[in-house]
Amino acid sequence: MMEAAMVWISLHETLLMYLGIISLITLIITPVLVLAAIIRMPADYFTYERQEILEFRKQFNPAVVAAVLVVKNVAGVVFIIAGLAMLVLPGQGIITILIGLTLVNFPGKRNLERRLIRQKRVLSSINWVRKRAGKPPLRLSRDQTPGRS
Repeated sequence: MMEAAMVWISLHETLLMYLGIISLITLIITPVLVLAAIIRMPADYFTYERQEILEFRKQFNPAVVAAVLVVKNVAGVVFIIAGLAMLVLPGQGIITILIGLTLVNFPGKRNLERRLIRQKRVLSSINWVRKRAGKPPLRLSRDQTPGRS
């Protein structure tokens, strides 16, 4: 069994090298992208309802909206696949999968995001990052006073 694995590795050295390079690049880029997304996110991001988001999109050219959605979903799938690979290769697999899930559109995604952000440790960590960047904390409801989580 071990001999077969060594033969497979020797036959696929180039593939393993590329996967290692991709894992290393993702390991470096992922935290930067996560921090940038947290900082750029509007404080009232989680207060919008689906219908409001769809209305907002109507002000843009439908071809541009479709192109952005396709690119975003393809990038999400790539992140999910890379994250799954990183579960067995070096890299931050779970974080990469979560980034992919935030990019991909699927039914119930908004509710899942809201459920995750309502976790006390998640919200406090995100608001800590936002505070260090000089951004207001995230609001989870419209009637919530800005600055309180």
